[in-house]
Amino acid sequence: MVGKNKILLVSSAFFPEISPRSFRATELAKEFVRQGHIVTVISKNRSHNYSDFLKEFPINLKMWSKSRFQKIPQFKRKPLSILSRVFIRFFSLLFEYPGIEEMFKVKKMLKYEKEYDLLVSFAVPYPVHWGVAWSKSINHPIAKTWIADCGDPYMGDVLDSFRKPFYFGFLEKWFFKKADFITIPVESAIKGYYPEYHNKIKIIPQGFDFDKSQKRDLALKNIIPKFAYAGGFLHGIRDPRKLFHFLIKNDLPFKFYVFTNQKDLLSEYKNELKDKLIISEYIPREMLMKILSKMDFLLNFDNNTTINVPSKLIDYAITNRPVLNITRNFNEEDMLAFLKGDYSKRMLLPDPEQYHISNISKGFLNLLNSGSIND
Repeated sequence: MVGKNKILLVSSAFFPEISPRSFRATELAKEFVRQGHIVTVISKNRSHNYSDFLKEFPINLKMWSKSRFQKIPQFKRKPLSILSRVFIRFFSLLFEYPGIEEMFKVKKMLKYEKEYDLLVSFAVPYPVHWGVAWSKSINHPIAKTWIADCGDPYMGDVLDSFRKPFYFGFLEKWFFKKADFITIPVESAIKGYYPEYHNKIKIIPQGFDFDKSQKRDLALKNIIPKFAYAGGFLHGIRDPRKLFHFLIKNDLPFKFYVFTNQKDLLSEYKNELKDKLIISEYIPREMLMKILSKMDFLLNFDNNTTINVPSKLIDYAITNRPVLNITRNFNEEDMLAFLKGDYSKRMLLPDPEQYHISNISKGFLNLLNSGSIND
């Protein structure tokens, strides 16, 4: 559609939050503003001063009130630590607690929203989609086209050791039926969604704004090998134990930088590796990219499935650094080769050009032009 479009983005995650879903919603909002569209963002209140952000990107930002659902406290000392983890897992699995509250928050926020050309809602958490579906009706369509953007499958998730209760499947099918399109980042993830809705699924990768003309120095080499990993860990899947055992038993010079929100999981390795291991909380993406681009190589802990593909691989591709992919069957020889500067077993990554936000935004606008499958 030529000219300005009125666009509504609904996302629990948004700037300055550091997460793939936040990047997805934030980068799209900024790009749509750059293109001259009229953009409204509905998100949760995170007590952040947005004045500088809104001066640069004049979106209409609306926020739902802070959660009344209190998070279950996590204790560090046993047996309370075990008990708290059990309660968190129980309520999260059976009731989608505390995220379920966002379904009600979104419905309330959408009550008076109308006459948009395009509505894009983002998951996780999935209650955001459920809230849109609850609000959307024949008398209250909200927008001409509704795109439900899904980072990972919900009922079809294979990374969690526990399957979602069957009754959440009714909610998933309910919002799938009402959405005009369902967007997912990789084609291989289609198998994680109900077959009867595959005709609505469109592939739109994660997108970022970066200087397409900038070339990273592929020949960069530090005196002491430096490598990094940014992201979370999952026991038995994205599992770092074999890697750390290898690093501890081999007296090799290196600096390993880890950016994660699970620092406690690495404390025992920090005690062994000392200054060789540098652990940091998540940092703003712009800062992270500068650090990653100065590494000799990067690590990716494979999800060992094609349904869930980490978006960090896009950032890795942009940095133009060699990447070692670590699967369940950790190969010590490959890791040793990388430490010695032999990157022949590097992971093949796609051309980052396709992930530029200017191209990604076109994918969403093209769906607006194509009309609704529900028509």
